Amino acid sequence: MQTSPDRHEYPAHWEADVVLRDGGTARIRPITVDDADRLVSFYEQVSDESKYYRFFAPYPRLSAKDVHRFTHHDFVDRVGLAATVGGEFIATVRYDRIGADGTPASAPADEAEVAFLVQDAHQGRGVASALLEHIGAVARERGIRRFAAEVLPANNKMIKVFTDAGYTQKRSFEDGVVRLEFDLEPTDRSLAVQYAREHRAEARSVQRLLAPGSVAVIGAGRTPGGVGRSVLGNIRDAGFTGRLYAVNKALPEGQKELDGVPAHRSVRDIDGPVDVAVVAVPAEYVPEVVTECGEHGVQGLVVVSAGYAESGLEGRESQRALVRQARTYGMRIIGPNAFGIINTSPRVRLNASLAPETPRPGRIGLFAQSGAIGIALLSRLHRRGGGVTGVTGVSTFVSSGNRADVSGNDVLQYWYEDPDTDVVLMYLESIGNPRKFTRLARRTAAAKPLVVVQGARHAAAPQGHAVRATRLPHETVSALLRQAGVIRVDTITDLVDAGLLLARQPLPAGPRVAILGNSESLGLLTYDACLAEGLRPHPPQDLTTAASAADFHAALSRALADDRCDAVVVTAIPAVGEVSVADAALAEALRSASAAAPAKPVLVVHVELGGLAEALSAAASTAPQAESGIPPQTTPRPSLTEERPPAVEAPEGAHLIPAYPAAERAVRALAQAVTYAQWRRDAADPGKVPEYDDIDQRGAAALIDGLLARGQGLTLGTEETCDLLGHYGIHVHRALPAPTPDAAAEAARTLGYPVALKATAPHLRHRADLGGVRLDLADEEQLRRSYTELTELFGAPDELRPVVQRMAPRGVDVVVRAVIDPAAGAVLSFGLAGAASQLLGDTAHRLIPVTDREAGSLVRSIRTAPLLFGWRGSAPADTRALEELLLRVSRLVDDHPEVVAVTLEPVVVASHGLSVLGASVRLATPPARDDLGPRTLPAY
Repeated sequence: MQTSPDRHEYPAHWEADVVLRDGGTARIRPITVDDADRLVSFYEQVSDESKYYRFFAPYPRLSAKDVHRFTHHDFVDRVGLAATVGGEFIATVRYDRIGADGTPASAPADEAEVAFLVQDAHQGRGVASALLEHIGAVARERGIRRFAAEVLPANNKMIKVFTDAGYTQKRSFEDGVVRLEFDLEPTDRSLAVQYAREHRAEARSVQRLLAPGSVAVIGAGRTPGGVGRSVLGNIRDAGFTGRLYAVNKALPEGQKELDGVPAHRSVRDIDGPVDVAVVAVPAEYVPEVVTECGEHGVQGLVVVSAGYAESGLEGRESQRALVRQARTYGMRIIGPNAFGIINTSPRVRLNASLAPETPRPGRIGLFAQSGAIGIALLSRLHRRGGGVTGVTGVSTFVSSGNRADVSGNDVLQYWYEDPDTDVVLMYLESIGNPRKFTRLARRTAAAKPLVVVQGARHAAAPQGHAVRATRLPHETVSALLRQAGVIRVDTITDLVDAGLLLARQPLPAGPRVAILGNSESLGLLTYDACLAEGLRPHPPQDLTTAASAADFHAALSRALADDRCDAVVVTAIPAVGEVSVADAALAEALRSASAAAPAKPVLVVHVELGGLAEALSAAASTAPQAESGIPPQTTPRPSLTEERPPAVEAPEGAHLIPAYPAAERAVRALAQAVTYAQWRRDAADPGKVPEYDDIDQRGAAALIDGLLARGQGLTLGTEETCDLLGHYGIHVHRALPAPTPDAAAEAARTLGYPVALKATAPHLRHRADLGGVRLDLADEEQLRRSYTELTELFGAPDELRPVVQRMAPRGVDVVVRAVIDPAAGAVLSFGLAGAASQLLGDTAHRLIPVTDREAGSLVRSIRTAPLLFGWRGSAPADTRALEELLLRVSRLVDDHPEVVAVTLEPVVVASHGLSVLGASVRLATPPARDDLGPRTLPAY
């Protein structure tokens, strides 16, 4: 590395791994003096045409002077970055700072010339776009605000790189050269372009893993049993449509097959490309395998081998080394310690997992960070008897294990546009990038349901998961996920229940529920469950135990035709006699009635998991009809669970109905669907962030800069807090210190009676319930008497820290807070003041910036919200003024990320207006916004 004293230290933080347009990866890093040979080799592989476009003249080779210039940088005024694969350059970019006259310059000059060169074999992969993002971020860090580039008119590809980036730019033409100038400040359009490229690249990288044309299982044992041999058999028996290879370096010379699969001693011996390698060798042999795969051009790895971060610190370092090694060759990894991947598409039919039986094809995408939970979910979705009845199918399944590389964010990118997936179910034990996950979840949920259950809610993430810490409690993270449209559930049973409903039933238009069935008691249980979940049930309709299939059909048809009904829950107890015949008839009656009114969801609750469950299983199936020409599975495999009863197939085109063994489970799934459907309607009109004429953003910025000049991590004093908040139209009632009774009397005369006397010691602050506050003191006599009472009860004035404040109009006391979390971003919180709300955790949260509609929903989302709206005859509070206050706090934190914490407590919301009686503000250097920087893969 460069160590000359006139050069800055090597900027290691500029190194990054990126996903390219085709799904492969590359490493971006600064160019140093040690790269001379790599640069020369790279240049020799560039075509004459590309060289001409770069230098505007024939330039067959680099001179020694060129090599020196392009490898010696000061990392401030002259910077060069290279994209590498396998340690070799595939593209370069550099900037040189220039002055107004176009000659080399130093700061404070804020313009630089930029130039790219991409190896022809790698053009079209999005390398130049990724390099532009990174060189732009480097330039901004070094005080450069604008790039200039000169391009030949025929070099359309490079012109497109610049014009498509989304920056504000100017174009001119002079002396046969196109000159482009563009500002480097991110814009809404440049961020949108960046997110779109990120989506395409990450989705493609997952697609390459889930839909490979060829798979090699490395570590397939010579004898039956073992992980590798099991995975090989599962891939073969699933009928994988691509080429399959077995690899084991211990195979005898001359052995060409293993279980009927072509076998080799090394992946290097395979004649032809290998898209995905399943690695099932001991951890100490994995680095050798990765090298062989990288040199053979393997695109991705599924590492089922254990012994990594889940085993301790040494394993964590091995895991990091594994990721670095794989990315060096442009490969992505699922795992290590992964359960595997499944794709049921008839075009692929891949079961590269430890699941002994491929789940039925369907429309549910399933992601699990735990192999044990993954197999449990596959089992529940697979079986017909017990638990949730009915069969539902899986489109794709990913078990990420330690998720050292490919994460839930990557798979969400893939599922968002996957035509084979209608519903996404995720089991998460950690969220590595909550800010990004929330952004992707919001986009996905707007198109298809996303259901999430979080494990490790009350404990640290599993040892194998290296994630950034968040200071936010689990309840806050859950609230933010719900704001993004995520259907948050608590158990894997709820996860499957919701998936059954969402996979093949329409979303309800509202909370009105009709209940009908042949058991009055079961109907009443369902009615009570609806009320408990916040739904609006109609009185149950009892068809009596003598009801026939025709009676059910007629009753369901009437309920579905009723405009006052948004969904129907059918309850059924088993018939007596010819059970299988009666159940089949009932199932057909329900299917036909539902099919006649397909706009409303129908759910079935039954208390006996018998023939009716089997008859309805076809109605709960998301499996498409079998395609002709696809051979059936011929090798019997052990079941995922207990042996399944014979399937009852639904007629082609039949309407599909989910069935549940308990009313509470069916109603809970329906309530989640109702909430999600309302979110979808609200998301279509999310509202706006309003502008306020009295906000002085520049004045606040100047004040913040002046305050931070004193040092980092500053909690503002009372006057400074009031001054800063005042720039955003937030006015805090003055509180004057009262260290003596005479000082209290003087403060009251200054403010005017009536006044309040408050103890502000930490153990008494905001604790009116402890008696540290005296209100409505009308004169000096009452004030002095109250002062004496406080000091007698709680101690000397220097311990109490008493203050005097003018009385505010009576109302409802609330608390408003905002905090910037390093992982999740800026969060606005709201709740009622007081110990009761704190004890119940009755606080609502929204991500900043908050829109006007979100402010309204924030106020109404706490359980104690009725106190603001005239509960039990009280005067309604001025919620419009409260919502405006929330919006102003949101604007302050969004406009000035240096404001890392704001607390307004208490805020008294009266019938007309509100009063902010206490406030605190903390300033600090804001945490880095990785979502605003260049695209990069996480490095855990």
